[in-house]
Amino acid sequence: MSRRSGRITLQARNENTIQKLKTNVTRKRKSEQCNKRKTQLATKKQSYEIQNRWAQGGVSPCLLVETPHKELETASNRSGFKQFRFKNLFIKPSPLPCLSWASSDDVWIKMLNKELKYVHDKSFMQQHPRLQPKMRAILLDWLLEVSEVYTLHRETFYLAQDLFDRFMLTQEDLSKTRLQLIGITSLFIASKIEEIYPPKLHEFAYVTDGACNEDEIIEMELIMLKALNWDLCPETVISWLKLYIQMAALKDKPNVLEPQFSQETYVQVTQLLDLCILDISSLDYQYGVLAAAAFYHFTSLEVVQKASGLSWDSIVGCVNWMAPFMRTVSESEAVQLKDFKKVAGEDRHNIQTHTDYLAMLNDAQQRQQSLAILSPASPLTGVFLTPPSSTEKPSNH
Repeated sequence: MSRRSGRITLQARNENTIQKLKTNVTRKRKSEQCNKRKTQLATKKQSYEIQNRWAQGGVSPCLLVETPHKELETASNRSGFKQFRFKNLFIKPSPLPCLSWASSDDVWIKMLNKELKYVHDKSFMQQHPRLQPKMRAILLDWLLEVSEVYTLHRETFYLAQDLFDRFMLTQEDLSKTRLQLIGITSLFIASKIEEIYPPKLHEFAYVTDGACNEDEIIEMELIMLKALNWDLCPETVISWLKLYIQMAALKDKPNVLEPQFSQETYVQVTQLLDLCILDISSLDYQYGVLAAAAFYHFTSLEVVQKASGLSWDSIVGCVNWMAPFMRTVSESEAVQLKDFKKVAGEDRHNIQTHTDYLAMLNDAQQRQQSLAILSPASPLTGVFLTPPSSTEKPSNH
């Protein structure tokens, strides 16, 4: 054999060897991807699996955590704060009707999972010794006013409130001079998520009257997004309320996506929630429970149970805590629907409004203090400890 033919043969063998190696590597990668996909599907299936399925009309004490436990622990360590859990969080039979576009059970479980994933707690004040609960109330009241000026939706404000409270839980020893920047940045982020035509960046800087410039808002936006781990889609108080009031208004042939409730009733309940959310103690409750308690004050226990699946035991604590706020609202001037330019009549109830909430908050908190003085051992004395009948409830609207 000549040298040339030998080199050709050796070259052919090398090419065949390389080709086989490439083929093996490709097969190995496909196999790894397939195994990874199977693992992900198995994990997802396991995370949504309901153990000890509830009996008809009952509740299950088990909790569903959408994210695997390992990821929860990692997120907890990364954010620097512990995972809090709320009382009375149960897997309840879905109150949603049959949906043409999704499984009502899947939608309901997804909403309940968010109550676990998105953590809020009033204890963040302990991490900021230079701040007072009154400062939070003043800031949120100002954000309510800004939201009305720019005709932002209620969901936008409540998302901003949630972003602010959760961000504060990840920080320590912030100065009060930073609060306005954090607040306006929260509204800036929420507007870009919820609004079709959000205000421009310079408009958010303008309403701070020189306290915050555009560069500072952009810088704070990046800080907040990283601290929140880009978790920006909670079920807010207002989204729970809208679900409950819609469920209560559905007829025999339900259309969940089209509002069927009274706009007048809706804005009355939202005024109570606007007032309550200014009090930092509102963070003691799940958003779903907070919305159900507010709805209860304008309707009956039977309606709330049907719309939310929550029992009286699940909401009684929040109902009693909210009673002084309800009394303040009922004694104030009745809220009216407002007309806004470029806002359709059927959407005007969704626009966030503002009133003298700080004065109302002071009045409600004084009522709470009076109850505590009258009965220090039981601050709930004087309000409803058991579900009253419709005839026994005070006229609130």
